[in-house]
Amino acid sequence: MKYRPLGDTGVFVSELCLGTMTFGGSATFWTVIGGLDQGAATALVRGALDAGVNFVDTADVYGGGDSETMVGRALEGRRHDVVLATKVRGRTGPGPNQVGLSRLHIVEAAEASLRRLGTDYIDLYQIHRADLLTNLEDTLRALDDLVRAGKVRYVGCSNLDAWVLMKSLGVSRAQNLERFRASQSYYSLVGRELERDTVPLLRDQGLGLLVWSPLAGGLLSGKFTRTGGDPAARRAKFDFPPVDREKGFQVLDVLSAVAARQRASIAQVAIAWLLARDFVTSVIIGARSPAQLADNLKAVDVVLTAEDLHALDEASKPPLSYPGWMETLGSDRRPGERRY
Repeated sequence: MKYRPLGDTGVFVSELCLGTMTFGGSATFWTVIGGLDQGAATALVRGALDAGVNFVDTADVYGGGDSETMVGRALEGRRHDVVLATKVRGRTGPGPNQVGLSRLHIVEAAEASLRRLGTDYIDLYQIHRADLLTNLEDTLRALDDLVRAGKVRYVGCSNLDAWVLMKSLGVSRAQNLERFRASQSYYSLVGRELERDTVPLLRDQGLGLLVWSPLAGGLLSGKFTRTGGDPAARRAKFDFPPVDREKGFQVLDVLSAVAARQRASIAQVAIAWLLARDFVTSVIIGARSPAQLADNLKAVDVVLTAEDLHALDEASKPPLSYPGWMETLGSDRRPGERRY
């Protein structure tokens, strides 16, 4: 296992992060995602840690709260071995204020997450997505207060438009508040929209990128073809995240060829492609069984050749959007003119 810096924090996290969305929720929608019990969850956490993973991600809504509880129990005796991340924003109860990014909800949700996780601090506390009904400064001040109180060490965000993320960074700097250090975002061989605006922002501002759904909800797991797929797979029951299916199968054709050359699984190659991107900090892998986890963990040993990377890049390349295609028109400067 290799380790990469989490933005500019000086903290190093494993290039694979264990995602725990499959934990718990036996009587809810979350059974479609996983519905694993404590024994299965503990086995996955311990297996990941034994393989060198030091980064675990959860959220207060996963499994209706069960995921955080299970993670806390699985980490008993090993809490200080991991960088522990969770999230806030989603609905945690029926009340009108049990959702969103108000100071009221953030403070209550953070205390509840700490109790469920069985810890007195959260390493990385992330807003799960934007809340445009709440004053942004209120949200950032509430997060800053949690850091100053020692209950949270760093803050991050997830699923933000680039303009909202940049506005947040600007407010934090202007008000001397703790700023986001990483973005947890969807990114895969069949979902490269992030490269248009967010990736340049992350590079410029020195933020880390944590990738969720690297296999596009299982589409890139090797379980699906043009003629069908595994009916027990998550993608067959929960068609998310949205993808262009035909483009996806074109990418799978190339993935299959590269996997055969590498003597690796299709999933391993899809993850290895992400790890080859220099702006990726960690790839979040979820699993429903030890075998699935073991297969994904082997992605760190796959070294893609320049030929492999070029083939995958070309097959998955997104179309240029405005104003990006303006840059293809060439420069209007005179030959030899210096650029400033």
